[in-house]
Amino acid sequence: MIFLGAPGAGKGTQAKEVARVRQVPHLSTGDMFRDHVGRGTELGRKAKPIMESGALVPDEITLGMVEERIARPDCAPGCIFDGFPRTLPQAESLDRMLTQKGFGRTIVVHIAVDFGQLIRRLTGRRTCSVCGEIYNVHDRPPKVEGKCDKDGAALTQRKDDTEEVIRQRLEAYDKQTRPLIDYYRSRGALYDVNGSAGASAVTQEILGVLKSA
Repeated sequence: MIFLGAPGAGKGTQAKEVARVRQVPHLSTGDMFRDHVGRGTELGRKAKPIMESGALVPDEITLGMVEERIARPDCAPGCIFDGFPRTLPQAESLDRMLTQKGFGRTIVVHIAVDFGQLIRRLTGRRTCSVCGEIYNVHDRPPKVEGKCDKDGAALTQRKDDTEEVIRQRLEAYDKQTRPLIDYYRSRGALYDVNGSAGASAVTQEILGVLKSA
């Protein structure tokens, strides 16, 4: 399963929840990068200086990490990709990789959210500085302003969660990802989900899609 969605669409939240319900691994390239760097693997050593410079990790390294991860036994029943692939070449490479390794049909969930709502979500987003729990001052505020419900740690706002930067990010995402959406739709693999509903309602819609697919 592949989850696609603009920044703020909730794909990370939904991917984690659906992975929990379906009891399959939730895979994100960020987690893979940190894992390889932490273990000091060859791929990790190649990726570390690139990540520290703020540049994008080349597809060759990213796909190498993906191939290593899906070869692990816990992925045998399936897995959920969160935020990957990001480009058409990555999608085509992933398709070949999954076919070679004998995975079945790929289901792509596109979480669609109105542009205005995405901006509202992202400008209101706050993250716990300790556990990483995500809140929103508009739609999911903490019980105590500025503090995490779980551990009482301070909530922070990402530096790039300003409206000007968010508009640039959304425009870049749309330009980069639109070909991906068209690619998967043409293959009959894409399912659109209304991401504007409440989180639990979106989860149920996604589970319904997976069941029918």
